[in-house]
Amino acid sequence: MTPQEIQSSLEAIIYAADEPATLDQISKALGIEKPEARAALEQLTAAYQTDDRGIEVRKVAGGWKFYTKAQHHDVVRKFIKSLQPPLRLTMPALETLAVIAYKQPVTVPEINEIRGVHVGGVIKTLLEKRLITTAGRKEVIGRPILYRTSKQFMMRFGLSDLDELPSLKEFEALAQAALGSDEGIAEAQPEDSAAIAEEIVDAEVVNVEVVVEAGAAVAEVVAEELPTGAESKATSETTPEDTDKSRAAAASAGSISRSPDPES
Repeated sequence: MTPQEIQSSLEAIIYAADEPATLDQISKALGIEKPEARAALEQLTAAYQTDDRGIEVRKVAGGWKFYTKAQHHDVVRKFIKSLQPPLRLTMPALETLAVIAYKQPVTVPEINEIRGVHVGGVIKTLLEKRLITTAGRKEVIGRPILYRTSKQFMMRFGLSDLDELPSLKEFEALAQAALGSDEGIAEAQPEDSAAIAEEIVDAEVVNVEVVVEAGAAVAEVVAEELPTGAESKATSETTPEDTDKSRAAAASAGSISRSPDPES
């Protein structure tokens, strides 16, 4: 190898190494003796000491590694802070993402049926992280929104097209590698449960309002059908026992409206 080839190869080795490259590793990789390798290191180190270089070759922990120069630390720190934060997904979010990836385009009800749980909150998280996107609406009753994976998903998982998706068994390992091993898998948060509880409460409020409105409508119809004077008579003849029965019937109607429809 010529001196120029040694310099360029040495630069590539130090750049590619995750840990500081030792003299022994460098000499073996270049196929040269250690004194020659040391001389090449000194020459490369000197070349990066000029002011027009933003990085330098520094000896640390028994080896050599590239570092940014101290005078550029503020700029580098500002740049690092501007980067997108590491992506973290809960296991429910990862499982939902897998369903969307393999069944796309797919609707929320279809995902709910596959996973057996409500995924509304998880879908919101995946949309916020830009891992999925909408794909129109399905031409069925209600026209639910269709979801598919996004370009960001393809970039995160290193895929050029969906045909490169691995088997379902391999997907979790691929996801952990793309998201940073186990660090990318966050613990499940109670936000999904809170979202479900909120929807249940909203549903109960709607049901109660429906019952009240229905009761008022029935009372109005009865009042219209009764002959003049009969309404006041019926009211005056109402006993405490009848009142208790009416309250019990209303409570029963309210409880029925809150219970899920077995046919839905």
